[in-house]
Amino acid sequence: MLDIAATAAARAGLEVAQGAADELTQLIPLAPLTSALGEQGRALPADDHMNLSGPTDRRLLLVEQLQGPLEQRVAQEPMLLTLDDLHWADPITLLALRSMTRDLASYPLVWMLSRTSGSGDGPHLDYLFNVLERDGAIRITLQALDERAVADVVTDVLGAAPEPDVLALADIVDGNPFLLVDLLDKLNSEGVFHIAEGHARMVSARLPQAQAVTQKRLEELSTPIRHLLQSAGILGRSFSVKDLAEMLSESTSALLPMLEGAMAAGIVEPAGDQLTFRHDLLWQAVVETIPAPVRRALHHDAAEMLLKRGGSAVPAAAHLIHSASRGDDSALLGLDRAAREVLRSSPQTAADLALRALELSGSTDPDWFGRASTAVDALTVIGRLSEAADLARAALARAPACHAPRLRCALAHILLLSGRPADAISEAESLLAQNELPEDLRGFAEWTMFWGLFWLKDFRKGRHRAEAVLADRERHADAAVVGALLLLARLAVVEGRIGDSYAHLREALHVTEHGTVEAIHRPYARLILSLHHSAVREFDAADIAIQAAEEEINDLGLTVLAAQPALFRSVLNLGVGRLDDAAAEAQAGKMIAEELGTHGFIRVALSILAVIALRQGDIDAAVGHIERFQSIHAAPEMRFGSVWEKWVMAAVAEAQGDPGRAVDVLHAIYTNEEERRWALLTTPLTAAWMTRLALAAANRPYAQAIVDTAEFLARNNPDFPVFAITFAHARGIFHQDPGALAAAVDQPEPWARASAAEDLGVLWAGASGADASAKAVESLVEALDGFERMGALWDVARVRARLRALGVRRRHWVQSQRPSSGWDSLTDTERAVAGLIARGMTNRQAAERMFLSHHTVSTHLRRMFGKLGIASRAELARIVAEECPELIKGS
Repeated sequence: MLDIAATAAARAGLEVAQGAADELTQLIPLAPLTSALGEQGRALPADDHMNLSGPTDRRLLLVEQLQGPLEQRVAQEPMLLTLDDLHWADPITLLALRSMTRDLASYPLVWMLSRTSGSGDGPHLDYLFNVLERDGAIRITLQALDERAVADVVTDVLGAAPEPDVLALADIVDGNPFLLVDLLDKLNSEGVFHIAEGHARMVSARLPQAQAVTQKRLEELSTPIRHLLQSAGILGRSFSVKDLAEMLSESTSALLPMLEGAMAAGIVEPAGDQLTFRHDLLWQAVVETIPAPVRRALHHDAAEMLLKRGGSAVPAAAHLIHSASRGDDSALLGLDRAAREVLRSSPQTAADLALRALELSGSTDPDWFGRASTAVDALTVIGRLSEAADLARAALARAPACHAPRLRCALAHILLLSGRPADAISEAESLLAQNELPEDLRGFAEWTMFWGLFWLKDFRKGRHRAEAVLADRERHADAAVVGALLLLARLAVVEGRIGDSYAHLREALHVTEHGTVEAIHRPYARLILSLHHSAVREFDAADIAIQAAEEEINDLGLTVLAAQPALFRSVLNLGVGRLDDAAAEAQAGKMIAEELGTHGFIRVALSILAVIALRQGDIDAAVGHIERFQSIHAAPEMRFGSVWEKWVMAAVAEAQGDPGRAVDVLHAIYTNEEERRWALLTTPLTAAWMTRLALAAANRPYAQAIVDTAEFLARNNPDFPVFAITFAHARGIFHQDPGALAAAVDQPEPWARASAAEDLGVLWAGASGADASAKAVESLVEALDGFERMGALWDVARVRARLRALGVRRRHWVQSQRPSSGWDSLTDTERAVAGLIARGMTNRQAAERMFLSHHTVSTHLRRMFGKLGIASRAELARIVAEECPELIKGS
């Protein structure tokens, strides 16, 4: 089917790329895609020693290196890309397919993917196919041939309609079309069928076994051809003639007669620059003729041949897995090389190889520790943290004294990632107690200790240690200095000193940029700095910080943090009132987190999407997002989004008419001074909302606590006027002070500005006086206008109800809501993207122009295609030319 589709596509003028996975290439990262696209694999160099924080994870970088050229190709001409036998695909190929099918969905690129059920990487492959189907792919399941199909095949092959005894052959081959045709050809050549008057029947009532027919086909070959095919079968479903010649110690010309015989018998056929068995069943049948001990020996010979060539050890590793035995030093060293080689590019494969090597290692093997270290690193990167911790402890029990500290650092990092900061601190402190600890290990251990104290909120102990490090910097590594500064920055926020927090963050950033800091530690200063900028409504500065952090994360291969920039940018868009853009960024971040299995960030994305859904008036969607993030396990002390989760759960409870339950959700913030300062400093708009919420729940002491904290922050941060404005808003609500609320209307965040106008309108609506009603209407109309511009439909509905209660039924002030489809339904960002695409830019070029990720641009395009009812970039360009030609003419 794939070949017929490829022929039809080529005839229609499409470029065609075809690739396939193979049992013996499933260890090679991206092998099916690189074979299809003619790209050489880009395995990155191995680490010389165990990296403290786990190896730099370059999976996304490798996918980017493959996707970029593919995007350029499909931007020039349409393509069909077929991939066969994905049940043998390597993990990074599945990751690439999840990403590339979405990111390139707007291009004229048709994907056709095939798999065999019941073999290979079932759960991961099922997940991929389910995701593709949800995204609109059509799944075709090929069932066994039914009786009518069998009759058609028999008629085609024999030129006659089958009698019932011939139809019974379908039971022999289980409805498999390849075996059926093979069986018919073989039996027909032996005169088994009697064909007369357009009908075919069996001469003999005895039906053969299909497998026997296949075996007989092989047995009829000459002995040299059978031996050649057996060696070829060891090399894989597809094989190089050069490899086969070397395996048999023969010249290519000497093999030519045997190869011709194998092709004439219909066993193998050409496939590009290789030969391939005509069907999996033939390949399996050939391999099964080889006794198991001989098969292992042949795999060993193939591995030795590939290792002697030098270069990558990964192709040899597939044979080593089939041939290695306990204590086979040569095979174990080959597995070690392959595991280290793919540690950065395919950590799942590295983990499998290292764990297999450990199984084959003797208890006294001096290389056992190195294998365990590689496995610990790989397991950490792919998120199998409990296994990584168990193996690290087992390795520590037998580690040489010179290697134990480095492994203990790795264990501390694993515990930190697992959400066990207290245990991580304990490991780090035991390490720091050792004498003559290398500087890099001491710096990493101190970083881990500070980060653990950060999450435990143990600021008394943290302050003492941080100040000690900064007082004697020359004796401490840069990583320790950065860790100390970040902890002090967090402490300054808790104490209400945002200016001091900024100073610590900028100093940490300076050390990071000019010092020697581990890659995994580098982006945090920028990311936290961007949150500070967003909190004080310095939106442009926040955007610049996020962009810089994203570039650093990509350049350093910090896959574990890859989802963060999109999530931070989503928060930024929410702050400036661009709800649709915020949703697109959150969806992009969620997609990346799902692809990589970073579950904590999936929770963050869902909590942000819940906030957006609530503001857009879709409370059911908000509840759905909450239910989803509550079902995802993630370490509670390691989640950046825990405040967002509490906030949206409380907001939904309030929207459902239960302010008391909402207050209960936020109990820790209402009752703990440090939590209140943190919440009000990082998200200032919560001051007014939490004051209003507490009053609605008849809990005036809670409301008073929020107002007091807002006043404290305003007084202690005079250089940041946003805190004075938010204090005025909270005080205006609490004391029913129209002057304070009027002052609060003048603030930079659109939603907070509209909210203050609404609060002022409500206050005037309840006041007496001749002009109170008019003032109420004026303020509420201002609030309505602000909410409508953002698309905050939940708030729009509430303000309209307030206006109706005042007897205002005129509708001339209401701006027309954005429709759900058509050109007018597009947001400003979507129109900007559409303009760039219409001018011929690729997704990546548009992303660079707009300072977005290409994942976000592809998310915008998918949304636009749905709104406009189109399926191609050409249709989008036509619509842009018709509706807004100035977008195409722009510079």
